Amino acid sequence: MSIATSPNKNQEKNVLQSFTQLSDIFEEKFSRRHFPEDPQQLYDASQYLLTVRGKRIRPVMCLMANEMFEKINEDSFAVAFAIELFHNFTLIHDDIMDRAPLRRGMETVHTKYGESTALLAGDVVLITAYENLNCINNKYLHSILNLFNSTAKKVCEGQQLDMEFEMQQQVSFDDYVKMIGLKTSVLLAASLQMGAILGGAGLGNQDNLYEFGKNLGIAFQIQDDYLDAFGDPQKFGKKPGGDIMANKKTFLWLRALEAASSQQKNKLSELLLRNDENKIEEMLQVYKSCNIDDWAKELKQKYFALAMRHLEEMAVVSARKKPLSQLAEYLMDRDV
Repeated sequence: MSIATSPNKNQEKNVLQSFTQLSDIFEEKFSRRHFPEDPQQLYDASQYLLTVRGKRIRPVMCLMANEMFEKINEDSFAVAFAIELFHNFTLIHDDIMDRAPLRRGMETVHTKYGESTALLAGDVVLITAYENLNCINNKYLHSILNLFNSTAKKVCEGQQLDMEFEMQQQVSFDDYVKMIGLKTSVLLAASLQMGAILGGAGLGNQDNLYEFGKNLGIAFQIQDDYLDAFGDPQKFGKKPGGDIMANKKTFLWLRALEAASSQQKNKLSELLLRNDENKIEEMLQVYKSCNIDDWAKELKQKYFALAMRHLEEMAVVSARKKPLSQLAEYLMDRDV
């Protein structure tokens, strides 16, 4: 099924679907049961997180990247399904490792169904992602599978580094950026590149689109770190200060260590060893006194500018870049 037709000069502005429109189209196709009924506990757990609608940013970006070069085809939806399923697989397992009680404002899978079932459910979701990839045209399958598999391994590497950093007193800024690049950015970047592959893009455009996604993903994570500490929990859908309670070495934490006075550094070290109800509030007081909130906004803008530079360098008419540009701006201004 075609979503858009090849444009002429008069209809160019009407060809490209907005993120909201493509998100609705994706959701209509994706909102079905992806698993059998029996055993019910396993497959209900597998389906559970999929029904708690997330932002669907990665799969829709795949569709948007395809549409930059050619009309959207059914292979793009199969790949977009696989991307979203893989993302949810990582969330199920990450929540177990983080012992997180909430995801998207709802009980996490392991909280609702138990850890053992949640582990199996995550595995089933991952297998189903590959079943979707197996449906695409053979001429794309090799390239898509190679990129998907290398990305999946990098995401796992990033999660491992993230867990290791929780146990380390010192983590360098460069090491943290590398971890975020693996855990968060590469899936965003690969989603765009896979869409570009399906749209017939050349290697130069694929590379620029990947770098756009990679830098946007880092900026996105900076915003996520910021919102976890300073965001409105009613909008963000998570318990505030989750990263603080888990002793995660976020962008905010690393900057606080650089900017803090000797007394504040002692306070930060003390807070790492605590797990009481005042820990979050006291950590935020140190962050604010070091102007971490303003610094995070500046750092986010730096990576956002790098992302937009790669988007600008793509050999594609400006009208076809506009939807991604607008989405990037929205992601940077979000409060959820």
